[in-house]
Amino acid sequence: MPLNDFQVNINLQQPLGLVGFGKPLIVGEMTGGLAYQEFLTLEALAESVDDTSPLYQKAQALLEQENRPERFAVAAYDSAAVDAPTTASALVTSLLGNEWYFLITTETDVTEMTAIADVIEGSEAGGYPKLYSAQVPSVDDLTTLVTEYERSFFAVHPSGEHLDAAHVGENGSKPVGSITWKSKTLKGITPQTLTSDELATIEDANGYAYVNKAGQSVTSEGQVLSGEYIDVVHGLDWVVANIENRVQKILNQAGKIPYDDSGIAQLEAGTLSVLKEGYSQGIIADDGNGNGVYSTSFRSSAQSTEEDRKNRVYSGGNFEFQLAGAIHEGKITGSVSY
Repeated sequence: MPLNDFQVNINLQQPLGLVGFGKPLIVGEMTGGLAYQEFLTLEALAESVDDTSPLYQKAQALLEQENRPERFAVAAYDSAAVDAPTTASALVTSLLGNEWYFLITTETDVTEMTAIADVIEGSEAGGYPKLYSAQVPSVDDLTTLVTEYERSFFAVHPSGEHLDAAHVGENGSKPVGSITWKSKTLKGITPQTLTSDELATIEDANGYAYVNKAGQSVTSEGQVLSGEYIDVVHGLDWVVANIENRVQKILNQAGKIPYDDSGIAQLEAGTLSVLKEGYSQGIIADDGNGNGVYSTSFRSSAQSTEEDRKNRVYSGGNFEFQLAGAIHEGKITGSVSY
């Protein structure tokens, strides 16, 4: 678990339903392995990784994008290693505590990709929420995956190009809440010629493809395998982590937060400041009058239990907000008269 004295929990209520969140980690296999390391350029990476390797190619697709991340991380396992991770899923497990958010791997075996997705799915419960961007060459591979994954999104695209890395490279570092992951144009990726039925099969499995729409090459959808939208998961992670971070800083910088209403008000103010930022970034909905749809409710000191006051634990803070959402498709009806 991360070293925070405050933990934030969110329940996403579906309709009857600043911490950074852009750094990618690329994981693959390499003789001798490679310890987790962060890089700024391909040139720097080439000093540690062969420039013809899949690891390098993923990084190349990542950095080719217009809105590329400022830095990226790379780590590699050796399948013949002793006393070290020998699979991608084992290596990812060992690195969950590092400061990265998007995972990209060179893995092509669907069974191992499933194991990786399992690791990422458990990352939120472990206190280090992550997202996995992956790619398979056929829709048959996609349909063998567990469709309940909330933290993995899969492209169906030929293996000669790295759509999974390009998508994160272009969109992962944009302000959280400012975009959806549908209809995004990427550099170095060839659109596929798919029939309506072929694309529907991919999207019915909650995957996506890179296709031409209205004369532009774009990603066809933006969902994780459960059907939730990538930007929703990303946005909720941002809110939780930033409230934890903001309140922790209040605790760190204060000589003392008194267990009275003035101290509780400091915690509430920190929570409200993050919600306000979430609204300005487009994560939280507007009420139509220029106000964010969010609120807080923090119990007073008098409403806390004697046991909590004795143990110096405050558990009476609550907040709620409405997701801004986005329009992904629609119908426009017109009429014609003589």
